[in-house]
Amino acid sequence: MSFDLAIIGGGPAGCAAAIVAAKSGARVLLLDRSRFPRQKVCGEFVSAESLGLLQLLLADDFQYLLSKSPRISRTRIFLDGSMLEAAINPPAASIARFDLDSALWQSCCEAGVEAHAETTVKSIEGSGLFRIVAGDQVFESKSVINASGRWSSFTSREVRARSTDQKWIGIKAHYYEIAAASSVDLYFVDGGYCGVQPVAAAHNGSGTRINACAMVRADVANSLPEVLRLNPALRERSYSWTPVTETVTTSPLIFHQPEPVQNGMLQVGDAAAFVDPFVGDGISLALRSGALASECLHSFLQGRCSLEEASMRYAQAYTQRLSRVFKVSSLLRGWLRWPRAVRKPMFSLISRTPFVGRQIVNLTR
Repeated sequence: MSFDLAIIGGGPAGCAAAIVAAKSGARVLLLDRSRFPRQKVCGEFVSAESLGLLQLLLADDFQYLLSKSPRISRTRIFLDGSMLEAAINPPAASIARFDLDSALWQSCCEAGVEAHAETTVKSIEGSGLFRIVAGDQVFESKSVINASGRWSSFTSREVRARSTDQKWIGIKAHYYEIAAASSVDLYFVDGGYCGVQPVAAAHNGSGTRINACAMVRADVANSLPEVLRLNPALRERSYSWTPVTETVTTSPLIFHQPEPVQNGMLQVGDAAAFVDPFVGDGISLALRSGALASECLHSFLQGRCSLEEASMRYAQAYTQRLSRVFKVSSLLRGWLRWPRAVRKPMFSLISRTPFVGRQIVNLTR
């Protein structure tokens, strides 16, 4: 019951950390409160910078997820009656979280990780040698990675204090669409947005399977049908959609400065920081931060440095490699809050200037 590394949370961030550590020879424990496969609120956009890493993480039996996934090579942004279109180069991939999470979890098992689903962690005590109470079991570990998501019992007091701000919710469902565009389309409204993209390459008589995922203020909408009616272009497009999955929701969604380390734990994915979904970097940040955390812990687990030194190294590397996207998304979020009378003519001008549109998209990569 003693491990080199314990990871709390088996999403993309936790699984990336587990696989990288296990392949380097560490004895790894992975705990998740859910059962796989599972539906998750997610845009399911996997940006190009993480596809190579994902290929290394997935076991051979799951490489088909990459070869068969739709490629997204352009984006269309609908705002204030105008549309901006820009290329995404290199193209991203679209992979359903139901499939991705299950494949990564199974890849962990094949890599030698001791993985326990439907196991809720009640407490983590100590530092250097952590004592983890999960269900009726107690584990010990030299190090811990928190991959439990943006809101859990391990969320810091500082982040919890921000939950009193405006309440944002996430809503997602899959539909069939007869003539789906091969782009990621972002429909903005005052108080939120909805992203739409194909999520399965195969067609059937009902059309192409698409993902519609929204982030909205709770005072603006509480259901996906409400969101679909808010933007005229999206309302017209969605009339012919046929539901495929039940709607799933999540909250709260809280923006804050990244917290790479907390209470001796390295934090990855949304546990470190929640990025604006419209930039499409959530899964990529999860995979990359998970792998980075395990890489930074390697020297500690080999006895070549202290846990504190490894944690500092991770915090510095996180800031250098991953923090830019949070700054860019924050700037874009602020711009979207400008009064419509100011925002509309500016966006209309940008939409007629392809070079500027491409530069904005490139800033989020």
